[in-house]
Amino acid sequence: MIKVNSEKLFTDAKTYFPGGVNSPVRAFKSVGGTPLFMTKGNGSKIWDADGNEFIDFCCSWGPLILGHNNVPVRNAIVEAVENGTSFGTPTIQENELASLIIENHSYVEKVRFVSSGTEATMSALRLARGYTGRNKIIKFEGCYHGHADALLVNAGSGLATLGISSSAGVPEAFTKETIVLPLNDEEAINKAIENYKDDIACIIIEPIPANNGLLIQGREFLQFLRDVCTANGILLFFDEVISGFRIGFEGAAGLYKIQPDIMAFGKVIGGGMPVGAYAASKEIMSHVSPDGPVYQAGTLSGNPVAMAAGKAVLKECLKPGFYQDLEKKTADFIEDVVSYASSKEYTFNIHQMGSIFWLAFSDEINIRKSSQIDGDSMNYFTVLHRELLERGVYLGPSGFEVGFISEAHTVEDLKHAANAFKEALDIAFTPVTV
Repeated sequence: MIKVNSEKLFTDAKTYFPGGVNSPVRAFKSVGGTPLFMTKGNGSKIWDADGNEFIDFCCSWGPLILGHNNVPVRNAIVEAVENGTSFGTPTIQENELASLIIENHSYVEKVRFVSSGTEATMSALRLARGYTGRNKIIKFEGCYHGHADALLVNAGSGLATLGISSSAGVPEAFTKETIVLPLNDEEAINKAIENYKDDIACIIIEPIPANNGLLIQGREFLQFLRDVCTANGILLFFDEVISGFRIGFEGAAGLYKIQPDIMAFGKVIGGGMPVGAYAASKEIMSHVSPDGPVYQAGTLSGNPVAMAAGKAVLKECLKPGFYQDLEKKTADFIEDVVSYASSKEYTFNIHQMGSIFWLAFSDEINIRKSSQIDGDSMNYFTVLHRELLERGVYLGPSGFEVGFISEAHTVEDLKHAANAFKEALDIAFTPVTV
């Protein structure tokens, strides 16, 4: 594979940006080599600056559920741009997207649009604290909620201790308000509530954790969270930035039939444009300014171009059978690859939730905690990633990240990709001779 232009562009980029990128995982540090600079996307395919073509399973890290350059989405964006890109005033597009969401998502009563998933979770945490009058939050190891200070926190040394910063520049005082617990551990949650009961504003969780592997939780654990929050006046916060509108229109809340108190959204609702949102009941949302005392604002919140793109995407997602077809397509692709790996007795599996998948170099069927992931297994992913690129298949450059399948992926695309996976697995599992 030729990478001359990408290599030159990356050399230039390093003089402009820290590490040559505007988001860390793009730097290819986890897999080695030079990041590819993409210049075009259409359907299931992307092309880099050297003209190399790839079947794309990154899909811009999830938003492109319809694939690249989808015609209805593109047309909606062009039509919106022709009327102006930003006004700093209310727009019709905001009403239309909000109406589409609320009318078809039975777990949402009111919504506030922002510009990113990080902004959504950050703002919703402020709302949880403002609504309850409490300060502390509980989050879980293996769940990522954006890069707000209070959420860049790792677990402390004890069962229910306060967290420690996972990034330079985050004051210790901020982390003292965040309790980090292992996933799927009811004892740890009960202990934390016993210790800090009267000062816990919310429990925040990715109901389908998909930022550090695909750590699928049992419904019983999520129901436990719902019950313990209700019993203790704590808000249950589902971060559905990835799962929302991806595994179903009502996301994990609809899948598990569990009503969270607050939800955060992003990715799919923007159709490739920068959008985030948080949502809750009318009662809770009445505490957001200008109705209430919890302040949050944004110059580009509800941007008409982004709203138009989001509306176009969600209208497509509401078509009968859309999610069922996407899930089956994903399952058939996974079965093809996994059955081959099993026949070769490779220590390999692919975990699936809807159209989300994750490559696990492990025999464990239920990986529900980040501690169950063997860091050394990522050596296999590094080889696999390199070999897939050589065969025209693009995955996000980290073995802890998930992949996505879009409506645009055809049976032929997935058959070609499955064959590439098989060849790449053969190389990844070939013993290294000295």
